[in-house]
Amino acid sequence: MNITAKEIEKCIIVGVATAKQKSDKLNEYLDELEFLVQTAGAKVVKRFTQNLNMPDSKSYVGSGKLEEIEDYVRVAKIDMVVFDDELSPSQLRNIEKAFKCKVLDRTNLILDIFAKRAQTSHAKTQVELAQYQYLLPRLTGLWTHLERQKGGIGMRGPGETEIETDRRIIRDRISLLKKRLKDIDKQMATQRKNRGKLLRISLVGYTNVGKSTIMNMLSKSKVFAENKLFATLDTTVRKTVIHNLPFLLADTVGFIRKLPHGLVESFKSTLDEVRESDVLIHVVDISHDEFEDQIQIVNETLAEIDGSNKPTIMVFNKIDAYTFVEKEEDDLTPRTKENISLEEMMNTWMAKENLPCIFISAKEKTNLHELRELIYSEIKEAHAKRFPYENFLY
Repeated sequence: MNITAKEIEKCIIVGVATAKQKSDKLNEYLDELEFLVQTAGAKVVKRFTQNLNMPDSKSYVGSGKLEEIEDYVRVAKIDMVVFDDELSPSQLRNIEKAFKCKVLDRTNLILDIFAKRAQTSHAKTQVELAQYQYLLPRLTGLWTHLERQKGGIGMRGPGETEIETDRRIIRDRISLLKKRLKDIDKQMATQRKNRGKLLRISLVGYTNVGKSTIMNMLSKSKVFAENKLFATLDTTVRKTVIHNLPFLLADTVGFIRKLPHGLVESFKSTLDEVRESDVLIHVVDISHDEFEDQIQIVNETLAEIDGSNKPTIMVFNKIDAYTFVEKEEDDLTPRTKENISLEEMMNTWMAKENLPCIFISAKEKTNLHELRELIYSEIKEAHAKRFPYENFLY
């Protein structure tokens, strides 16, 4: 008997195409949501979509689609239904009442993955704070839900055992966690000051673009890296030397679209490393169909945490996985990413971006020497601006 297979939860995912979010974008978002579900440890067996001007205020998908999904949940014996957007407390209660199974939204799922990945007390405190802030307005329906479903995805962290917890206790807990984070932030700020005058570089980018792999290559360290979302939560800092110039290299948590606001707030202290960096290395997965959207999301998140407007190196990773279909000479179909060669893409982005730009494969170690030289050039320039009297050393 395969116990592991038996323990994997069966899941369906649900999304709504609206005037603001067209069907093609919805499918891309659901692909990412499925990857999130897989990262959490469940298996997606089906996806449901609905076209509405805007999500239904009572059931998110409308009464007809809700009944259709309800029938499938019952017949297929589905363990969990995950919605691509954050559900309101009333939507959550209505959907749970109809499905009689575990119901999560995108925010809850991401919080659960963060809870699973958090290793240090700092990360655990940040995640717990975000969880409580998410749970507080959903308190009324949550406890009966937890009485019915024990354990599994979405059930980690606060509320697991204390069913009788009320709003007052949760608010007290939130206050305590905020105070604890403030104390930890002071300690980390002191640590950053104690690192002396070494310049700092931070790796930033969308989740699962290969930042940790590049970190390991450059610093010759063993930072945890795998093909799952949010493999890195805690900022990891390593002293690195290129030629005769030492600097600190930081690997940071990856960004994602629709990142829960509570997590952005909670993890702002972790991202202090980004704000205080002298140079950013923005890593992009060039093989991903929506890499341009991912670049925009990272830039927006950087602006939100006051981490933009810094010297930045654009690193397009995973060129080994880039594929294209060559067009026939008389083919009149529009040019798309699928039929643009890597060489054309490189020329386009090197001309388009007003930033130092390089294309590499961290996996195949392609162009890593050129990357090191580019980083050296940027960090040398940053060093010269901060320490003009030491220029003769470099």
